[in-house]
Amino acid sequence: MLIRLRKGELVRLIPAVATGKQFNSASGDPRKILQRVMISSIGGVITLLISQSQISTQLYPLWLIAGVSFLLFILWGPILEASIKNSKIRRHNNSALFEGEVFDIYTREKVETSHEQANKQGKLELIENRRLWLYLEIGDDDGYLTKIKFPFENSHNIIKKGSIIRCLIFSNSNNYDNIISTSDAWLPKQNMWVGIYPYLLRPAFEELCYYRLTKR
Repeated sequence: MLIRLRKGELVRLIPAVATGKQFNSASGDPRKILQRVMISSIGGVITLLISQSQISTQLYPLWLIAGVSFLLFILWGPILEASIKNSKIRRHNNSALFEGEVFDIYTREKVETSHEQANKQGKLELIENRRLWLYLEIGDDDGYLTKIKFPFENSHNIIKKGSIIRCLIFSNSNNYDNIISTSDAWLPKQNMWVGIYPYLLRPAFEELCYYRLTKR
C-alpha cells in the first residue's frame, strides 16, 4: 500500500538539522572517528600556529576562525554530513508512505574495509574486514517493491517472512514504478527500526502511520 505524503509531511518527518541519532550514525566507526580527531587536531594546531604569526595583519581573525573551526571539526563534521543526507532525500518530489510485508529475508557478507599487511614471510597479504548484512525484500498486494539492507545484529532474528513493514519510499515518477531510495523502516509488531541511517523522526512517523493507515 502506497499513500502519497501531503504537503509539509516530509519536512516534519525528516529534519533539516541532524538529530542525536543521526549525529551518532554519521560519526561512524572508531576508524572514522579517529580520522576526524586527527584532522581536527592537526588542522587546528597548524592554523592556530599560523594565526600567531599573523597577529599584526588583517588576516589574523580569519586564521583564528579557521583554527577554531578545525578544532571543532570532530563535532560539526558529523552534523554537516547528516544534514547533507537529510537535505538530499528531502529534495525528492515524489514521496509516499509504504505499508507492506517482508517477502524474503537473507544475509550476505560484505567487505567493509581492506588493507595490505605483511605476513611472517614478509609477503603482502590482502586483509579484508567482512560484516554480515541482512537483506529484506519488501512488497504488498501489487507485488515486489524494493529491498532494504543493513548490518545484521542478533536482535534481527525476530524478523520473519510476512512481517509488516512501514517506511517512506522516494521515486522520480508519479506512479512510483522506479524507486530511488527508501528511508529507515519500522516493523510495528516487533517494535523494531531497521536501516543504514536513521532518516525519520520516529515518534512523528509512528503517529503518521496511526492517522494515515489505521484511522482511514
